[in-house]
Amino acid sequence: MVTANEILAETAISSGKYVKAFPEFGPERMGAPIRAFTRISEHPIKVHSQVYEPDIVVVLDGTLVGKVDIVGGLKKNGFVLANYAGTPKELQKALGADVECHTVDATAISMEEMGKPMANTAILGALTKVSPMVTYSALEDQITSKFSGKLSDKMIVKNLTALKRAYEEVQ
Repeated sequence: MVTANEILAETAISSGKYVKAFPEFGPERMGAPIRAFTRISEHPIKVHSQVYEPDIVVVLDGTLVGKVDIVGGLKKNGFVLANYAGTPKELQKALGADVECHTVDATAISMEEMGKPMANTAILGALTKVSPMVTYSALEDQITSKFSGKLSDKMIVKNLTALKRAYEEVQ
């Protein structure tokens, strides 16, 4: 989640937007849920706290559905995007809330494309499709730039393929 948050924030900044982004870690143990907050605006951001009333909630770990309050504070016209194998209607039912939902099986996509359950780039592809906060091409450029020198060219291409598939497959 931290990497996805960083990529989104860096993409927005490179697109000329103002950003406040930071993670929030819970208990100090491997596998504990992590929350990350990202504010993106056309204007300077003066608020320096977590987001209490989000426009969008992105769930990278679908196993959290039904176990934590995902929709708490979600704005009236907000929506949930989840890494979830079911349909948006199934997600809505699992959340027990009448909210707009979008789903994409980002884990399956990342396993098929990268051989690892690294759903972060895939979920960003889906997010770009359902929200115009950054453009898809800017996201592609940022991922290529961020991973150049850190990952092999082959792995960068695999990340970009996962990004594109999630963009195309999100419901």
